[in-house]
Amino acid sequence: MQGSRRCPSGLPYVSPTYVREREGLPAARGAPPCRMAFAYRRRRGVAAAPAASDAEVPGPTTNKAFLFIKPHAVTDAVKAMVPTMLAEAGINILSEGAISSEDIDAKMFIDKHYYAIASKATLLKPTELTIPAKGLAEFESKFGLTWEAALEAGKVFNALDACKQLELDADAIDKVWGATKKAGNLIKFGGGFYVGLIDSVEGKEPIYALNCFFMSMRNKFTAPGLSIYYYDVEWDQARLSWGDFRGQILGPTDPTTAPATSVRGAIFAKWEELGLDHVPDTGDNGVHASASPFEGLAERVNWLGADLAGDAFGAALVGAGIPAETLAAWSVDPVVPYADGGKGSLFDALEDMDAEPCLKKAVALAAL
Repeated sequence: MQGSRRCPSGLPYVSPTYVREREGLPAARGAPPCRMAFAYRRRRGVAAAPAASDAEVPGPTTNKAFLFIKPHAVTDAVKAMVPTMLAEAGINILSEGAISSEDIDAKMFIDKHYYAIASKATLLKPTELTIPAKGLAEFESKFGLTWEAALEAGKVFNALDACKQLELDADAIDKVWGATKKAGNLIKFGGGFYVGLIDSVEGKEPIYALNCFFMSMRNKFTAPGLSIYYYDVEWDQARLSWGDFRGQILGPTDPTTAPATSVRGAIFAKWEELGLDHVPDTGDNGVHASASPFEGLAERVNWLGADLAGDAFGAALVGAGIPAETLAAWSVDPVVPYADGGKGSLFDALEDMDAEPCLKKAVALAAL
């Protein structure tokens, strides 16, 4: 029987003979194809088996999130308060621990966490980036040379390399970036994607730099002696929706508007008592938590080194027919097709959904 053997992914083994016999037919209930079947179809140029309908997708009922206390709020008092508030909300802590700024820097955890911004600032070189046609035209019009010419002249740097080229630290490059913006020497290539002409550093040749604003954000996590304190958590979606977890338990991004009974609200109200050295604000708002079960999966893979297909929610997604390769590509929040014909952020499409509907929506998006 096909479901009696398991392939390396942990899914039911599907032999090539079985695949050949079933090409063009819907997958059997309860026996979704493993990656071998997907690879076979790709090699043969045959479309993947039709995705299961919502009614056919068995959904998980446990929500899992990754939550951490931000470096500015890592004090013994906050570390004592957060678990108590989570327990009172019926949220179970599966594991917890500290991750040092040295590890965050060396392993680029925060860069991968803010991938959409950081990919242009630290992770990729300018030559690896795709610039939209409108941005290319605007660059040439604004600066008097083409993007290709600037690249060939060696004058374009991501933020990390710009700091090295100009011999500036994170705070200094942030001030220079602010002056560049004020001087009008900044253009927007796309969402969270900016290039600026930096020509105000004494003794340095002018350069074009990308997303330098990220360096001050990064420094809040990577400056020596700092750390985050994380909690891998879960709860029953029937008892607490994801939306209420973020809105009522965690609290809104702006802590001044957060309920007093929320974690962010409590940190804001008691910041001095809790040992913080400045008033929390929208950036330094005490804690971060995943915005959806899928983001939780991506964050566990990044910060904790979880196996994407071995994680409970990841395994459920693979078991529902989404290849692990697709999930890996999705983990950096790509633009994906929407059912209405539009396109948008994968993370936005799944935001605030509980585990079961999140899985079904993911299956639907994968089928587009």
